[in-house]
Amino acid sequence: MSISLRAPRTVKLPAPFLSLLRLVRDPHRRYRHARYIHATRVGLGVLLSIAVTSGFGWPHGEWATISLLIVIAGLQHHGNIRKRAAERAWGTLIGAVAGLLIIVQQTWLGHLPLTYALTAIACGICAYHAIGKGGYIALLAAITLVIVVGHGDNNLLDGAWRTLNVLVGIAIALLFSFALPLYATYSWRYRLADALRECARAYANLGQAGEASGERSKHLGKLNTLLVQLRSLMPSVSKEIDVPLERLENIQRSLRICISTLELLNATHGTLGAPGAGTLPGVGARRIRDTLIGMSRALRFGTVARLARARAADPAEVSPAAGAPTVESALAEGFANEIENLRRQLLAIAPQWNIG
Repeated sequence: MSISLRAPRTVKLPAPFLSLLRLVRDPHRRYRHARYIHATRVGLGVLLSIAVTSGFGWPHGEWATISLLIVIAGLQHHGNIRKRAAERAWGTLIGAVAGLLIIVQQTWLGHLPLTYALTAIACGICAYHAIGKGGYIALLAAITLVIVVGHGDNNLLDGAWRTLNVLVGIAIALLFSFALPLYATYSWRYRLADALRECARAYANLGQAGEASGERSKHLGKLNTLLVQLRSLMPSVSKEIDVPLERLENIQRSLRICISTLELLNATHGTLGAPGAGTLPGVGARRIRDTLIGMSRALRFGTVARLARARAADPAEVSPAAGAPTVESALAEGFANEIENLRRQLLAIAPQWNIG
């Protein structure tokens, strides 16, 4: 009796499913399609809220959808969601409870002017706290209170149903907020990679004249735009990867110094007729460009090895400065030192930002 051993048959998944799987697993694809992912996530959440409220026949079910949109529609990055979704949930809960209490007193006393006065006082208290720390909680509390109470014409049952719908909307919003999260770290990594690549291009163009001046200005303008975008992402990145904001500030400062140095090198090249990047005294220009490109690729592809070792300077690349150091040579040396400092900082926190 012979037993034949056959290799297990591999199941070939449909092409659309494979494309979706690659989208889910590849951080860069998720970064590039972040708007579509967020829109799909919100759309599915709206469908679920409609299905739940309509399926059970709940009155005022539209408030579940409205609550969901308030909680999740304006949030994209996971670092924002953890803080802002909690704030919105607390604000909605506080407003719903306060609104129900006002409806209870309206039901017992039946004094409409008192209901108006209590609603106004509660909204005034929320407005007082809306200016300053925790202001978003106070703002959402006031909005939810008015939703539940109305203008004093809602009974206790209507208020209870609206409160329930609001809570269901929050629950669905939080459920979809953590489904396929979009990390701010992705945006920070890839935009920093773009900035480093633009630095390499601007540095390479220092050795060219004529029409290259316009290219240098374009690269420097894009660098300043990226610098502003990176600044806005840092608080969320700090929460996501548990890196102190001060460390991210140091990276931002090093990048800003590099960009400022490039602007000065560009200015001295145009006004003093200084040599180009390929002939900067005392600096291996190719080594600097390789380091910049290596850092960019490490951030883009997650290949931390590109940060672990810097290519040694080739003696043929380094041209000794004759006589006293010039302004350009000092700027170039400072630029090289700052690039090396930036490389070390990125390497030190690589396990944190290199998330998949």
